[in-house]
Amino acid sequence: MPRMMAGLVLSLFLTSAVSAEVYTWIDSRGVAHFSDYPPGEIPHKQLDLQAPVTVPMSENLGQGKRVSGIRKEVEGLLASGRPTGSGATAKEKADAELEKTCATYRSKLERIQSKLRAGYSNDRGNSLRQQRRTLSQKLSRECILR
Repeated sequence: MPRMMAGLVLSLFLTSAVSAEVYTWIDSRGVAHFSDYPPGEIPHKQLDLQAPVTVPMSENLGQGKRVSGIRKEVEGLLASGRPTGSGATAKEKADAELEKTCATYRSKLERIQSKLRAGYSNDRGNSLRQQRRTLSQKLSRECILR
């Protein structure tokens, strides 16, 4: 019973420290002071402190995933919503054509890579690696480094 009473008294002291008042004042040398008791006759201000806001990590991670998903969705909508019809400018048409070419290069590279993974004879492997090298160079020059 005494331990329980001591725990109760201790918790009351801890909670009172959380709701303590904070005072601020500037002394004659221009130094700002902060304290939990008023400075007496010196003019001072009482600060209103707000409780800290805490967000559980799981909510924070979930919010990050939601924001990333929304960002990807918006980027997809923007990419698919580019006009390519008669109202499009020459630059937009050229950009759309380039995107189409780059997508073709990427799909060809994926097919070659899957053939290399599947197994091959020496001559066939050398031919596939040469094709992969050529396509990779085209993709780099036309799509990545432009």
